[in-house]
Amino acid sequence: MIRVLIADDHHVVRRGLLFFLKTQKDIEVIGEAQNGKEAVALTSELKPDIVLMDLVMPELDGIQATKRIKAKFPDTQVLMLTSFSDSDHVIPAIEAGAAGYQLKDIEPDELVTSIRRIMAGENTLHPQATTQLIKSREMQEDLPHMKHTLTPRERDVLAELTKGKSNREIASSLFVTEKTVKTHISNIFSKLEVQDRTQAALYAVKHGLTESSEQQ
Repeated sequence: MIRVLIADDHHVVRRGLLFFLKTQKDIEVIGEAQNGKEAVALTSELKPDIVLMDLVMPELDGIQATKRIKAKFPDTQVLMLTSFSDSDHVIPAIEAGAAGYQLKDIEPDELVTSIRRIMAGENTLHPQATTQLIKSREMQEDLPHMKHTLTPRERDVLAELTKGKSNREIASSLFVTEKTVKTHISNIFSKLEVQDRTQAALYAVKHGLTESSEQQ
C-alpha cells in the first residue's frame, strides 16, 4: 500500500482527493492536514510514503513545509498539487525537494499515475511546469564544464530522464539494459550533486542539457 497524507487548506479539495483515492486498491489515505505546519507534524507522527502538498496554505506554505519534511524524513516523497504553474512557484518547489509537481486540473487517473511513479522513484511534472523550467535558464556559466563532465551516454540518459521516462522506457529508447540505465543515473546524480530524478531534470533544463549527445 502507498500511504498518502493530504495537505490542503480547502476542505472541498481534501474531500475530493480522499473520495477518489479511497477507490484505489494500492493507495491508503492515512491523514489530512489543513496547513503546512500540520502537514509537518502529521508526517512526523504518521510517516506517510507521499504527501500531496498544496503550495499556498496558512501558518506554513507548501515550500517551507516540504523543506522541513525532506530535512527530517528524506524517504517521504512530496507531490505538489497546486494551481500555480509559473516559475516563481515551480522552481522553489522542486529545489525544496518535491518529487513531482502537478496542477489541480489534473485528471484523477493521471494523479494516481503520478503517485505510483513517485513511489517507484520516478519524477512527474505537469507539462506547464516543465515549460516553466525550460524557460528558466540559470547558471549557464557552468554548462561547458558539465558537458565535459557527463559522458555522451550519460547525457543521452539525462535527456530521456528529463522527458519523464521510466528506466524501462529509457533502456528501450537507447537499446541498453535497465541495469545499465540505473548505473548511468547513479553516475549522473553523483556528478550533478543531486538527490533524485526530479532535481536532475531541473538541473538539466536550467543548464540546457535536455538534448541528447547525438542532437548536439
